Amino acid sequence: MPEFIPPAKPLIGAEERAAVDRVLRSGMLAQGPEVAAFEHEFSEHFGLGRACIAVNSGTSGLHLGLLSCNVGPGDEVIVPSFTFAATANSVALTGATPVFADIDPDDFCLSPASVEAAITQRTVGIMPVHLYGHPAKMTALGEIAGRHGLRLFEDAAQAHGASLQGRPVGTFGHFAMFSLYPTKNMTSGEGGMVSVADDETARRLRLYRNQGMERQYHNEVVGFNARMTDIHAAIGREQLKKVNAWTKRRQENAAYLSQHLEGVTTPPVADGAVHVYHQYTVRVPSDRDGLAAALREEYNIGTGMFYPVPNHQLRPFQRDIELPETARAARECLSLPVHPSLSEGDLERVVTAVNVLARAGA
Repeated sequence: MPEFIPPAKPLIGAEERAAVDRVLRSGMLAQGPEVAAFEHEFSEHFGLGRACIAVNSGTSGLHLGLLSCNVGPGDEVIVPSFTFAATANSVALTGATPVFADIDPDDFCLSPASVEAAITQRTVGIMPVHLYGHPAKMTALGEIAGRHGLRLFEDAAQAHGASLQGRPVGTFGHFAMFSLYPTKNMTSGEGGMVSVADDETARRLRLYRNQGMERQYHNEVVGFNARMTDIHAAIGREQLKKVNAWTKRRQENAAYLSQHLEGVTTPPVADGAVHVYHQYTVRVPSDRDGLAAALREEYNIGTGMFYPVPNHQLRPFQRDIELPETARAARECLSLPVHPSLSEGDLERVVTAVNVLARAGA
């Protein structure tokens, strides 16, 4: 059996280890100068032109971003059901209600038409997810938000460096969250980064992440301990130096797969969109689970299913609604390895395996 090809592989090098040692030697481990430097460098690197606030996880970033925008009980925020549960969880944690809309089949992101149909008098915001690293239809969603007096929030957990019509994701919404979990396109070990459109929201977010304090022992709101450590920030600063090359490799790997795969529907890229391929997600028209099992058992290739259970069917969010494109994606989607550690031989094996199994009807 050939060596296992994992569906994802975090890349941590000597530079990250040296950065951690530097922080440990400094004796300043909690939120400090490394975090402040990482916040500035993250905004500069991705061309956001906004303040960025580091937190201890992507979920915290969404939750505190919503709180900082005064989202709370009685409010509704429209979200996709086809995403990780953290998107809906963050809305529910504020006391507001997540309202689930359908996706478009071309990019797996929120459908503007479905969003507009879901707006009620209680709707205060729309929170698209730039799923798999492809930007959502932000122009159309922004127009809808403008017509109805709503705020736009971005779940950019998987989309570091993605853009639409030359504009980086993370600059469209009132805030945007980037995850720094180990399997994302770059990591800080664990953490999140929130880009914010105005100074007051940024100030409130900093309060919420630090027990409600801007000055020690002068608590202004009921806050959380959602700080990022200097250890995590030091890792993230080193990753920033590498992420562009990793993204280029992901895009090259995706281009190879799209050119050679047969029997599955490869992911399209919208005009004017830059896809950063956090996941390379194909559609398998029949027996997706059988193909995934055969790839693992016969070729030692790992895959991912993101997301087989839509949020509106999860126990905390049971909704009796019809979201046909969400249901189809949950049934058909399979993510193949695309990470920058893949060798030419790995890519050839993935293509051969998928094509052979697809022809055999696996």
